[in-house]
Amino acid sequence: MAEILKIKTPDDLGDAVLVQQKLDGGVLRLVLNNPPANTLSEAMLAAMKGALEAAESDSAVRVIIIAANGHLFCAGHDLKELSTHREDPDRGRAYFDELMEKCATVMQAIVNHPKPVIAEVNGLATAAGCQLVASADLAIASEDATFCTPGVHIGLFCSTPMVALSRNVARKHAMEMLLTGEAITPSHAREIGLINRVVPVEYLQKITLQYARNIASKSSHTLKVGKQAFYQQIDMNLADAYAHTATVMAENMMAQDAKEGIGAFLEDRKPEWSDE
Repeated sequence: MAEILKIKTPDDLGDAVLVQQKLDGGVLRLVLNNPPANTLSEAMLAAMKGALEAAESDSAVRVIIIAANGHLFCAGHDLKELSTHREDPDRGRAYFDELMEKCATVMQAIVNHPKPVIAEVNGLATAAGCQLVASADLAIASEDATFCTPGVHIGLFCSTPMVALSRNVARKHAMEMLLTGEAITPSHAREIGLINRVVPVEYLQKITLQYARNIASKSSHTLKVGKQAFYQQIDMNLADAYAHTATVMAENMMAQDAKEGIGAFLEDRKPEWSDE
């Protein structure tokens, strides 16, 4: 049975940088830096939101990788932080509403981000940590990774992680994870569509970076158009999806990068993107 982690994060983080950032060759690496659990505390969510917002308007950023320091990717919400608000006059209701809204905002910021986002997962991704993986456009995991939505073990159903999970894996696979709370292996996570690839831990960063650099070499305008259209059409009926994407593709054809890319292909040369 999957165990609920007893979070042992320090109360005073001092000058620690909760989300480390490194930009190299168009690839922005965002690293959760509050081991051992890397919980999505209120401060961590704020740091993630700020980093994602800054990257959105930074033309130097073409692809984002979300990784974590330590041997655990993300243990979800900080249960100790949540529990302290039980003593509020409303027993914490206002705080719980606000925190869940902040978490949902970050997850939607990943999906709606104009730059592709890749999760690099080593160790356990549980509850909202699993939600973070499911929210990313791509996910590469090490052989040491595991995934679960174990809220049922503590009387708190993983309802918000369910949103991202159920949009990435088949309904019965999602319900199995949600109802049992059991952890699944990275190979099973790949089989059900939660992640893209499983690699040995020593190659995790290298393989993830290869994916990122491959994507970063493409037109950022084209990637933005395509990513947005993908999430827009996914829940439409067939006719509406074709109507929408036909319009998107026609508009895309008018872009400078489409003209350049097609011209480069016909002339058998490498395209020079203007990102327009």
